[in-house]
Amino acid sequence: MPFNKSLLLVLGAWAVVPMVPAHAMLSDTIHPYLAVARSHDSNLFRLDDGAVIGQRGDDLTRTQFGILVDMPISRQRLTAQIKRSKVKFSHYKQLDYDGKDYAADLEWHVGNHVEGHVGGTYAQTLTSFNDFHSAERNLRVQRREYVDGAWRFHPSYRVRAAASRNKSTYDLPVQQYNNRTEDQVDVGFDYLPPSGSRFGLQASRIEGKYPNHRALGGMLVDDSYTQHELKANVYWLFSATSQFQMLAGWAERKHPVFAERDTSGLNGRATMNWSMLRKLKMSASAWREFAAVESNLINNSVNKGASFNTTWDVTSKVAATAMVRREKRDFSTLEGRLAAPNLSDKTRIASLGLTWAPTLTSQLSVNAFHEVRSGNASTNYRANGAAVSASIQF
Repeated sequence: MPFNKSLLLVLGAWAVVPMVPAHAMLSDTIHPYLAVARSHDSNLFRLDDGAVIGQRGDDLTRTQFGILVDMPISRQRLTAQIKRSKVKFSHYKQLDYDGKDYAADLEWHVGNHVEGHVGGTYAQTLTSFNDFHSAERNLRVQRREYVDGAWRFHPSYRVRAAASRNKSTYDLPVQQYNNRTEDQVDVGFDYLPPSGSRFGLQASRIEGKYPNHRALGGMLVDDSYTQHELKANVYWLFSATSQFQMLAGWAERKHPVFAERDTSGLNGRATMNWSMLRKLKMSASAWREFAAVESNLINNSVNKGASFNTTWDVTSKVAATAMVRREKRDFSTLEGRLAAPNLSDKTRIASLGLTWAPTLTSQLSVNAFHEVRSGNASTNYRANGAAVSASIQF
């Protein structure tokens, strides 16, 4: 189903809501907000440390206006978000762009045992420079439509199914071979103990299609693939302050041509959340996943990484955050034909932040980051940055 139709179906439910006073809707269900951020990046295009160019860094200003919607409709619930932003660069003005971000979700219920969601998202933003280092503006549009449902046929058991479509398109002609559509179907079975935990099994099929074949080495390369997965789906409540979540198992990806790119093995992500003294919250994640790559030679990789995040509520109005992340990418290439074997890179990122919320509907934030990449497949670089932002919800 095309995105515009699915989103209209979700938002169409809004039209049948009985009329309520305007002031009640604005205060209870519709929340406009405004945000402004000023940031600096020391290596905007993620260029190699040895590259000789004019200006490496730049300052940018982002102004954003949005509307949040949270509306109960009998037993259903509609949530939506509309964001429009204007981003301006101080030096590389050709990169200025208007960002768009829309999302809508309808949580539906039929009786007491059948429920699910239907919705869609749309995002237009500037493509990352991490793998494609060009000073030309390259806007990326990402669309997603989804529907899922679950039947709790027993107090402790549930079956579920889901279908989704993800579509990515790029504005710059030289990047349009990365245009892709990924259709995914999931079926699962869950055991639901009284504790609130979940232990289940999920089978998935993903079909990725790349309509624009790359011309490399005199050959047209079709990057389409089919992926099958069988994973454990776990949400384990150790206690009121500790939770473990995992969707991981076995996956196999196959390509219609050049079978040397086929791969299989462990695939998934696990996250542990816990808090101490109610003021210190921590989260640790580890993953091994297939991922898309937005470069001009390679389009996918196997990513292995880990991250740690923490939030400290210094006072009732001040919070400090910290994050460290490390990831290694092993690239899927036509070894011996179009690329050297064993191509990979490693990225390390660390960030610190401080947020002050003077009121319940406003906040001021300061953030800084440091990023380092090394490897034999892409540029080796360092980048530092900082941002100051303010937001208010009406």
